[in-house]
Amino acid sequence: MISQLQKARSAYQPKVPAAIEGATKLAEGKATQSVADQEDIKKLFPNTYGMPIVTFEKATGETKTEAFNVGIILSGGQAPGGHNVISGIFDGIKKLNKDSKLYGFLGGPSGLVDHKYIELTSEIVDEYRNTGGFDIIGSGRTKLEEVEQFDKGLEICKKLNIKAIIIIGGDDSNTNACVLAEYYLAKNTGVQVIGCPKTIDGDLKNEMIETSFGFDTATKVYSEVIGNIERDANSAKKYWHFIKLMGRSASHVTLECALQTQPNVTLIGEEVEAKNQSLDDVVTYIAEAVAARAAKGLNFGTVLVPEGLIEFIPAIKKLIAELNDMLAANQAEFDTVAADKKIDYVVSKLSKENAELFKSLPTTVSTQLALERDPHGNVQVSLIETEQLLAEMVAKKLAAWKKEGKFVGKFATQHHFFGYEGRCAAPSNFDADYCYSLGRVAALLIASGKTGYMSSVRNTTKPAAEWLAGGIPITAMMNMEKRNGKMKPVIQKALVKLDGGPFKFFASKRAEWAIETAFVYPGPIQYFGPTEVCDQPTKTLVLEH
Repeated sequence: MISQLQKARSAYQPKVPAAIEGATKLAEGKATQSVADQEDIKKLFPNTYGMPIVTFEKATGETKTEAFNVGIILSGGQAPGGHNVISGIFDGIKKLNKDSKLYGFLGGPSGLVDHKYIELTSEIVDEYRNTGGFDIIGSGRTKLEEVEQFDKGLEICKKLNIKAIIIIGGDDSNTNACVLAEYYLAKNTGVQVIGCPKTIDGDLKNEMIETSFGFDTATKVYSEVIGNIERDANSAKKYWHFIKLMGRSASHVTLECALQTQPNVTLIGEEVEAKNQSLDDVVTYIAEAVAARAAKGLNFGTVLVPEGLIEFIPAIKKLIAELNDMLAANQAEFDTVAADKKIDYVVSKLSKENAELFKSLPTTVSTQLALERDPHGNVQVSLIETEQLLAEMVAKKLAAWKKEGKFVGKFATQHHFFGYEGRCAAPSNFDADYCYSLGRVAALLIASGKTGYMSSVRNTTKPAAEWLAGGIPITAMMNMEKRNGKMKPVIQKALVKLDGGPFKFFASKRAEWAIETAFVYPGPIQYFGPTEVCDQPTKTLVLEH
């Protein structure tokens, strides 16, 4: 059974840049270099470094090629629009030659290594057009780093006569795509690798990648629910709602949701770091807003908290960096320590300053900092209930202020974490169009013989017909960062710019939003109706351009 919305959405025909609707020709721009650590990146990627940015332009006649087969991988966390990237690739390669075939590797990058795949036919692809999720072939977080993995992948590419692999993923996944492209080119295998920019966190972007797909839909889903909570708060008038939002390494999601819903307090991790704020500074800032509203008889409000806030607090960031290095260097010994002695072991290995800070944190936080790690060796900040931690600390501060006569109101809290709710939503019109276009462009990059490129669609605040289609070398986005105690090449994360349009607009309004009840209730994503309602890009994109 499918829902009535799904039935209606299946008929939606995504809009694409006018330049790729008919025949196309490729225009090459200037040679590129990495955003930082040029010599190191060049040494690691001698074959794919320095390639030019490319753009597709309208041509006369018809663009046709010999039939070619493509393999696709969905990598990392889900993001709305992934199915449209796949349908765009499918339509793109079939447009170039109806005999071309598309294979989907199952369960993420491990599908390539373990040779688990299906051929994606029109019957399968048509069922998933304009739908959310990654369930067409599934996703996974296996990292492609070992030569053995590359060679296993090559075996199946040769067997299926696959000309190119497209990796749809975030910064880590596209870094893997670049490593794979370099290896296959160095070995002269004839297999191309193309990346597509996916992450709801919004931190995979630069001049050529204006936004990662899924960000538009996810922030609209979260903003709808935040608006509902704001309306509830304004109706019941008795709770402060602390809402944590996805975004481990950057606060783009939180900032966009703030711009859409105008909550009373919004914490931006990048600002906390730039101002060198402590946890107590953050708590005091929230408590002051609560007290100011209480003085006006308003004992309710909303607080938005980015998932990665803890990592932005400079003192805790230093502690996490030392923890990461210490655990990477002593992992074998740490694994042998009894469970009830692990915290003591960690404290014994830390510097005096960091050991003191570690011991001062609530037990739940210190335990998660020490014990929980993701596949990249990083702290799993999403497991730290920052929204609850802040609410408890604000309550303590307000209780102390009450005794001093500095707080006259009541303070009761509710806690929420919005993450998974937005990752597989049916894509907004923007994401449906953008993702489909990224897929179509990826097919053209393959037909043009490109490898080590990321599909790029720009000028996205304009109508889709005016979007610019092309590709950017993945090496151009890279720098060196410490991972698991070693320096590695990775795509540079785009953080919230404190001198950028979106943050400056937010900063100019937040004092007013803190005191007043200036809530905005965006409601659900609009799929049908006037263009000014249905086809709006995020406020972040508009303010950036």
